[in-house]
Amino acid sequence: QVQLVESGGGLVQPGGSLKLSCVASGFSFSIYYMYWVRQAPGKELEWVASINPGSYNVEYQDSVKGRFTISRDHEKNTLYRHMDNLKVEDTAVYYCEKSPVGSDRGQGTQVTVST
Repeated sequence: QVQLVESGGGLVQPGGSLKLSCVASGFSFSIYYMYWVRQAPGKELEWVASINPGSYNVEYQDSVKGRFTISRDHEKNTLYRHMDNLKVEDTAVYYCEKSPVGSDRGQGTQVTVST
């Protein structure tokens, strides 16, 4: 049974940083593409970043390029996302997903960027 458990969200001021984690279990984490997606209040779910199994192919949504970093640790079966220079518009519930996109998603972690 696939399980994805996100953590690390919280309230942060604009310009601040957060590191999100997603612990995976129930599947062979090391052979799957993994994704971070988010859903802002009143908006649809949107893709934010992806990483291939070998961590050499990473992609980011234009709005987060240069500010967000996706990474993974196969020994810990964990996906990470480090977020710097957070903006109010980054406020959302953040989810990790395994490929194929939309097949399995965690419960999400809330990130609120506000003064």
